This record gives sequence, structure tokens and C-alpha cells, in this order.
Amino acid sequence: MQRLKTTFLLALLTVLMVTMGQALGGRSGMMMAFVLALGMNFFSYWFSDKIVLSMYGAKEIGPQDHPTFYNLVRNLAARAGLPMPKVYIIPSDSPNAFATGRNPEHAAVAATEGILRILSPEELEGVMAHELAHVQNRDILVGTIAATFAGAISMIGNMLQWGAMLGGGRSDDEEGGGIGGLVGSLAMAIIAPIAAMLIQMAVSRSREYLADASGAEICGRPLALASALRKLHMASQALPMQEARPATAHMFIVNPLTGGGVMQLFSTHPPMEERIARLEQMAVRR
Repeated sequence: MQRLKTTFLLALLTVLMVTMGQALGGRSGMMMAFVLALGMNFFSYWFSDKIVLSMYGAKEIGPQDHPTFYNLVRNLAARAGLPMPKVYIIPSDSPNAFATGRNPEHAAVAATEGILRILSPEELEGVMAHELAHVQNRDILVGTIAATFAGAISMIGNMLQWGAMLGGGRSDDEEGGGIGGLVGSLAMAIIAPIAAMLIQMAVSRSREYLADASGAEICGRPLALASALRKLHMASQALPMQEARPATAHMFIVNPLTGGGVMQLFSTHPPMEERIARLEQMAVRR
């Protein structure tokens, strides 16, 4: 169901981009924005692992540095049928973890010092299985595709705003936009990028649900992952990650940023209560 939801959301982004492109000036305007966004996100996709690991001061470890943690990841990777990823530890007391890398052959998983201290071995196994599920499901690629479409829509929106202010607001089928065309172009330029961002966040939430389910299958302990999520949610609120950035918040197993109410629409993570409830239901069905 989550895979179908992701496909639907990406299709919705495509339709939105085509509609925006037609409003801008047909296929050429749409393709120009798409190529620009693709170029920007291609760099991010190819080098995101190095960038984000460096951003958080992550240190690569081997079996001799932290044998328990390293062997836990190695056993889970073997169970999931994945190549052994690089393993990193982040020097932060705030408990969290993430996975990165453009494909399973170039993947890395990272955990903070804080998460290694507060979780039991079974809970830590559930967390790392969740991260390996992101690798298995190629979520970095999916996220990059969503970001590319959302970025292209945002660029088209900016072009439409400038065009409207400079007297544009015409499509291929119109000779003159007038006041109606101007208002319509401005409305689309403002609303469409917001809609694209909401869809992009929905894609991220969908992939988190999928990683929870896949991770529980990999480790075989849905309740251990549910217990870990409950602990991490409480601990991360009590001890937030000061160095966390909005651009990388979606990568972590629990959102390092806080926000409630309307901001939940823009959250990259589903409600924690719902994630835990789904894992508990999964345990009952096993």
C-alpha cells in the first residue's frame, strides 16, 4: 500500500509540473525548469552521503572499533540480502540514526552515541533494520525524484510570478491574459509550489511507514522497533539535536526538529503514535 501511495504521489507531482509548465509557456518552459532541478538534485543524489556524514561529524568505524554495533549491522545486512554498508557513529548525545547512499552498493548507516547508550540490543537491532530497509527500498532515489519534481515546480512558480508582474499571464492558447490571467498566474505560482512541497512531505512519510514495516520484517521483532521509537521520541524531545538542519531532517529515524498543529502537514515523519500502533498491529498478525 505504501509503494502504491508513493507511486500515486509521484504521479501527482508529474501532473502538477506539466500543468505548471503549460501555464508558463508550454513544453519548453516545463523542460527548462525540470532540467535545472534535475541537475541540482543529481549532485545531491550522487554526493549526499559524503555531505551529510561530514555535516554531522560522523566517524567511520570497523569491527575493531565497536564490535558489538558493527556485527549487529553486518548480521542484519546479511539477513536482508544487502551488501555490508559503511558504519558510522555521530558524536551527539541526542539519540537518532539515519541511512544514506545512492544505492545498496554505496550505502552507509550512522547512529549517534546517544542512541547506542539508551537502547537495548533488541531495540537497536530494530532501529538499524529500519535504516537498512531505507537502503533496500532505495528511498534516497525516491526522495531525490520527489525533490526534483518539487524543485522544478518551485522554479516554474518563480518564473510565473515574474512573468505575471512583467505583464505575462498568457498561455499558448491565449492572446491576452488581462486581469484574470494575471490573477490566475499569480495564484498558481503561489499555490502550486506549496502543494508540491506538501506532496513531497507526504512521499517522505509514506517511505517511513514502509521502512518501519520492512525493518520489522528484517529483524523479526516489530515490538522491539516500536519500543525503540517510543524511547527515541521521548528522548529526542528532551535532548534535541542542536546541529540538525531542516534539509536533512527527513533522513533520521525520528524527526530531530519539533513542530505540531498545522506544521504536521509539512513534517517529513508520520505521527509517532501511528507508527507505533502499526508496528503493534503487525506483531499481533505474526
